[in-house]
Amino acid sequence: MGAAGWWAPRRLGLPAPSRPSWLAGAALGLAAAALGTVAWRRARSRRRGRLRQVGTVAQLWIYPVKSCKGVRVSAAECTALGLRCGHLRDRFWLVIKEDGHMVTARQEPRLVLVSITCEGECLMLKAPGMDQLVLPSKLPPSNKVHDCRLFGMDIKGRDCGDEAAQWFTSFLKTEAFRLVQFEKHMKGRPSKEIFSPVVPNYQVAYPDCSPIMILSEASLADLNTRLEKKVKMDQFRPNIVVTGCDAFEEYERTMEKLAENLWCIVTQEVILQDASRQVVDLEARQLWLDSKSHHSLVV
Repeated sequence: MGAAGWWAPRRLGLPAPSRPSWLAGAALGLAAAALGTVAWRRARSRRRGRLRQVGTVAQLWIYPVKSCKGVRVSAAECTALGLRCGHLRDRFWLVIKEDGHMVTARQEPRLVLVSITCEGECLMLKAPGMDQLVLPSKLPPSNKVHDCRLFGMDIKGRDCGDEAAQWFTSFLKTEAFRLVQFEKHMKGRPSKEIFSPVVPNYQVAYPDCSPIMILSEASLADLNTRLEKKVKMDQFRPNIVVTGCDAFEEYERTMEKLAENLWCIVTQEVILQDASRQVVDLEARQLWLDSKSHHSLVV
């Protein structure tokens, strides 16, 4: 990740320039950079010609507190740790027991009743029978950092304070709970320990197993043909809902490389892959998705 000047030479396999000692060296470096830019633009143009559409982004969802209700957004930035929209980060907050073990709707089903909105730099939490909880998106550095356990793996989380702890304790009514927040400088859980050493190397905060989940409407419809009791999209809590593709094509066409490269690519409109199934970078900045414009997934 970084500026285009860093990204383009690396993708082209060009060596990093050495520190110049003479003026001639500097001139040579400028010439190499110019040639690299030309080559990158030509390569990008060729890749665009091999793209084809495989689906359309229909919905974008961010779930700030694990197991609580999601927030539907019209645009989101894809980062290495999941979707972000302003101060909303996906699954960056987690309810824990006092011993640090995670608490989700698997143990406390009433968590799914907690709704969240964002106003300014604060998250507003509401639940039946409870006063609204105002939660700052940035915590004081003096707040305690907990050692948490998530699916048997260690991960850190900064305590959100006694008011938040009492709010969740009063709402769930089973035992004492705390709320913690993941911070981007903290170390996530390594993917190779969640799955196996053969998967791409990335980090996961509080989601179950991956920073971003994609699900298509066709896959859900296919599943419901096999079930007596139909299920809804929100039961799977996907971040990106895709339409206009065949069942499970979002995995076959997109997920193979998307999870590996998502945070390294940039496009203001679409998720792109070229014919070699490598994700294409259009502007070398950051990937944005915009559901209002129903942007395409193309390969």
